[in-house]
Amino acid sequence: MKKELVELLKKHSYKEGNFTLSSGKRSKHYVNCKPVTLSGRGLTLSSLLMLKEVDTQVVAGLTLGADPLVSGVSLVSALDSRMVNGLIVRKEAKGHGTKAWIEGLLPPEGTKITVLEDVITTGESAIIAVKRLRDAGYVVERVVALVDRQTNDEANTAMKLAGLELISIVQLAELAGEFL
Repeated sequence: MKKELVELLKKHSYKEGNFTLSSGKRSKHYVNCKPVTLSGRGLTLSSLLMLKEVDTQVVAGLTLGADPLVSGVSLVSALDSRMVNGLIVRKEAKGHGTKAWIEGLLPPEGTKITVLEDVITTGESAIIAVKRLRDAGYVVERVVALVDRQTNDEANTAMKLAGLELISIVQLAELAGEFL
């Protein structure tokens, strides 16, 4: 299952070149998981592998990269009779109605939630989601990333400082091979 996912990511998500990342950092490696996580097979494989690392009844992630993963993990959990619900964390509060930061079937305060991320570089996006969830009264201790860009342990350090465990399904080296 993982081998097939890595092949899909290599083919559709990984590129070499000269890129500016969302963190502002420069890199010769670029990973955009959306072509894979927005495909039926890619989302199924990603969701099944991520679900194995989820130890909570709720998953959440910052929109947009985590949206398909949150939905996919929730769906495959129901097929596995685990029933993991999903939440989407907005980058900005909803501009009308309740002005909510978090969308979905909200669990009671104190509920443990696992945050999902498509590509982790510095950990900043995941930590934004974690902060919003913690501010809402939830307990977040784990982040599960589909791809870890392996940027000099920067994400792991940021996670530790935020009191989080980081689990990555695929490492950039698995996509880049000898180019890393």
